[in-house]
Amino acid sequence: MLSSRSTATRAPGVTQAGVVPSWRQAHPSPFALGMLQMAEQQTATCPECSRTISPEDTVVFGPGRLSHLDCGRPRVLSAEERALLFVHCRDHQVGACVTCSGRFGLRDLASDLVSGYTHLCPRCRRDLTASIRAHLYGCTILPAEVRQRAFAARAAAQRLVKRSREPGDTADVLTREAEAALASLREAMRQSLPRNP
Repeated sequence: MLSSRSTATRAPGVTQAGVVPSWRQAHPSPFALGMLQMAEQQTATCPECSRTISPEDTVVFGPGRLSHLDCGRPRVLSAEERALLFVHCRDHQVGACVTCSGRFGLRDLASDLVSGYTHLCPRCRRDLTASIRAHLYGCTILPAEVRQRAFAARAAAQRLVKRSREPGDTADVLTREAEAALASLREAMRQSLPRNP
């Protein structure tokens, strides 16, 4: 999921994405067989915390920059994901706990104010962020256009993360594509809000 950095992230012009990228090249060049192993070992590293950006992490990006949204909680939900949950999923179950087999609605989830973790199982305190994200992208309550644009924004972010280390202007082009997909998602979200008479 993508998002412009707001006051919570404190950097204008930088966007975030909860992405599930694949770091393997989709179509490796037959001329790069010797360099393929080295290319596969190169992954994006967060300049803030110096840790590798994993496929499940929520990232922020801008011109020449790719990092975790929150280095302490790299898989936190993005602002758009939280907004979609609140608007469209607040009245039904959104998370399933594999540890205690419970299913919970948004209002049932626990938070740990000391560690800062949110979206925890209220019974066993397991982090349900991955389950909630999976629900969000499969929820049929979301308007079809919003869901399609959310998928498109996620795919654009995946392409950016996957190819961010390529030389040349590739990362800049992909950043612009991801930003355009984010703008499209935000417009669809805005239009899907209930209208007051």
